[in-house]
Order: sequence, then C-alpha cells, then structure tokens
Amino acid sequence: MGETVRVRARVVFRGSVQGVGFRYTVVHVASGHAVTGYVENEPEGSVTLVAEGEQGEVEAFVNAVTERMRRHIRGREVEWAPATGEFGDFRIRFAW
Repeated sequence: MGETVRVRARVVFRGSVQGVGFRYTVVHVASGHAVTGYVENEPEGSVTLVAEGEQGEVEAFVNAVTERMRRHIRGREVEWAPATGEFGDFRIRFAW
C-alpha cells in the first residue's frame, strides 16, 4: 500500500460566525473526525479553522462544519498545504 497523504486545510468562514457557538460546534464536530488543529475568531469578524489529517478525513470534517453551520456562513475560503504535524489535538485557540 502507498503512504497516506496528510494535508492541512486553512479555512476562513465569513458571515454571522461569531457569537453563535461556531467555535464550540467546530470542536464538537472535530471529535468525530481524525483531525488535529484549531479554530479561532479573527478581529474583523471571521472565523479561521486549521485542520490536519488524511485528505479525505479533513475534507469530510470541513464539509461537516460547513453543513452544520450553513445558516451562519456567507462564504468560505479554503487553502490546502502539506501537513506540518505540529498539533496534538483539536482545540479553540484564543489569539486576541
């Protein structure tokens, strides 16, 4: 078998995504997926999610978050990169 490809997705969600339990919902959804990383509010009102894991797992996680919070999301931007392996779990990050 080939080596498993591990990736990193950085997703910026825009809309009414702060003050609606978005980050806590993301952490709950993450508990059902084999992903590591973080979610955090941004000063301008968006929410950033960074997740690492096997590509299919990360895609399923991001899609599950999008589906679960769709009524609050007006747009999302996704950037893909190789995983760094820097995270041990998935959590809320408080940056400011």
